[in-house]
Amino acid sequence: MESFQNESGSAHEDVDDYSPLWKFVTKVEKAVGGGNVTWSCNICNKVCKGSYSRMKAHLLKQKGAGIAGCTAVTMDQMKRMQQLIDDAELRKKNSKQKEVPLPSSSASSNMASKSSFCTSGILQNDDPTKKRKGPLGPLEKSFNLNARDELHSEIARLFYTGGLSFNIARNPHYVRAFSLATQRTIPGYLPPGYNLLRTSLLQKEKAHIGKLLEPTKAAWKQKGVSICSDGWSDVQRRPLINIMVVCESGPMFLKAINCEGEYKDKAFISKLLINTINEVGHQNVVQVVTDNAPVCKAAGLLVEAKYPHIFWTPCVVHTLNLALKNICAPTDSLQNKEAFDECKWIAEVANDASMIKNFIMNHNIRLSMFNDNSNLKMLSLADTRFASTIIMLKRFRQIKKCLENMVISERWDLYKEDDVVKARVVKYKILDDQFWEQIDYILAFTSLIYEMLRKAYTNQPCLHLVYEWWDEMIEKMRVAISKGPHSGDSKFYDVVHNILVERWNKSNTPLHCLTHSLNPRYYSHEWLQESPDRLPPHRDIEVSRERKKCIERNYSNSSERRSVNEEFASFSAAIDDFSDNDSMRDRGLMSPTKWWVIHGASTPTLQSLALKLLGHPSSSSCCERNWSTYNFIHSLKRNKITPQRAEDLVYVHYNLRLLSRRSPHYNEGESKMWDVGADGFDSMDMEGAAILEIANLSLDEPELESVLFTDEGGVGDETDMDI
Repeated sequence: MESFQNESGSAHEDVDDYSPLWKFVTKVEKAVGGGNVTWSCNICNKVCKGSYSRMKAHLLKQKGAGIAGCTAVTMDQMKRMQQLIDDAELRKKNSKQKEVPLPSSSASSNMASKSSFCTSGILQNDDPTKKRKGPLGPLEKSFNLNARDELHSEIARLFYTGGLSFNIARNPHYVRAFSLATQRTIPGYLPPGYNLLRTSLLQKEKAHIGKLLEPTKAAWKQKGVSICSDGWSDVQRRPLINIMVVCESGPMFLKAINCEGEYKDKAFISKLLINTINEVGHQNVVQVVTDNAPVCKAAGLLVEAKYPHIFWTPCVVHTLNLALKNICAPTDSLQNKEAFDECKWIAEVANDASMIKNFIMNHNIRLSMFNDNSNLKMLSLADTRFASTIIMLKRFRQIKKCLENMVISERWDLYKEDDVVKARVVKYKILDDQFWEQIDYILAFTSLIYEMLRKAYTNQPCLHLVYEWWDEMIEKMRVAISKGPHSGDSKFYDVVHNILVERWNKSNTPLHCLTHSLNPRYYSHEWLQESPDRLPPHRDIEVSRERKKCIERNYSNSSERRSVNEEFASFSAAIDDFSDNDSMRDRGLMSPTKWWVIHGASTPTLQSLALKLLGHPSSSSCCERNWSTYNFIHSLKRNKITPQRAEDLVYVHYNLRLLSRRSPHYNEGESKMWDVGADGFDSMDMEGAAILEIANLSLDEPELESVLFTDEGGVGDETDMDI
């Protein structure tokens, strides 16, 4: 009895509310691999084996539990044990988190019914224990407005407590899920749980998407594919290599390879690329596109050695960005002395603009003054972004008037709290006409490079346009430079021209020349008349030499090569079936692919080659953008996702959106272009605009504004747009 009193006396301090009666027995031994315990009753000293429920039945003398009741326990002891159980149940009940009531419904504000979702998620509308103050009106009965409002509130709480983007409400799958649940009766249905979502459902969806992509894969033989690759590090600093397959239908995510612990030399990278080529089918691959890093170039040459018909093509966007960097931020070295002396003034102007930006943004008072005068933000662009200097100067030109109004305002003059001397320098620079003239001049000739960079930074077929873009851009830049303060300084133009030509020579491949030669537009009378210096591709010596190299690599057999050359002669000279009026007229009017489909049947080998080469990109920008998708999925908040599961999620996420854009409903209704801005993709013109995921959209802000709207008609919160 004394032992019992001691145990019960300390029950409130040490008792386990889920098994309070363990206090009255002594655990002797726990069975290996099971839940049963060998225990000795402290009252009758009987040794038994069993679970807590059997021990409870022994102490309270409960029948039907397969154990004899305690022979020494008294009625008083049993009452005290039962009281201990009741107290534990009460504490458990009081410790449970109480459900927060939902907002009152406007349609049912005259009713006392406070029905809510139970923990299982089933809507409880007909609780008989709750009384109504008045009868339901006919509107409430017809449309069940009370239940609708409660469902609205629960969905809203899901967004608020989960920190979900409001863009999800535009997702058609979100709308379809709730529509399906309301249209079909599924008694006892519960949404999929944590483990089901990340395992079997994910694998099921991945396999299903793979089947949906089969028609696209079947077209690779006729249309050809480009394999694009790029490297990146995830949030845990694991090195990854992104592999995507691009054809006329758009870029398809293939895989992201975890290279942790691997030395990424040319042999390793070429092995990954060759494995991908074999997976896709080497006969279907036209080119491998990577950045311009020496190791990538060396790996590309190894791929070309194994498969002569496949070309390594350096990313045109990366090439142009390096050219802009050489012009706008030249390095001071012996090898680069002349370029540094001629272009250092550009870097000085960019540094002044950066100084002004930092001075304003690094203090809340100054930033407040700027925001009062401007609706546009100052862009803080990382050096790793393409054309970051040009983008910053473009934004400065847009906010010129706002900056001038700010520094001549009375509030700026009265501000004396911090760095008055620097504030005077900033004011002087902003009001200096020469500073703005220099910015205008820089933008006049560098914007031509930037425009070409923007055109190449899409998934649209443009491999056949690159050669013309380079020639046109260099010529327009010569004219732009001649109209500015350096018009009489031929040395400055020579330096810029040499930088561009050097970069073009490093990135130009025979494939560029062959696709240029197969574009009917460049033989049309209209195109040739636009400039007196233009020549059709078959009369351009450089293009003809590179085209012949490309044909030799594609057709090793001399008789096949002769046949292709004869067909090309008929096409380029507009003889035989190519001499009719429709064929000649359509060269300058139709897209190259459609022209070859309509007019190329008389040259079947050349037609097949043209249709296979004219649908490819000139950059690996799809891989660059896909890292934003990867970072969106494998973020700091989800940094424990394994690389394989992250890859599966990216595969489903990216390719499901690729398939959805082919649907006619993608451009209709409230969910129109629902995935624009969803992941916060980086843009070259603004922060978080996410426009680069859509290949056929421009990078201009007005284009984006037409598709990103909230219910109130403004730009969505997640886009952080500047308007």
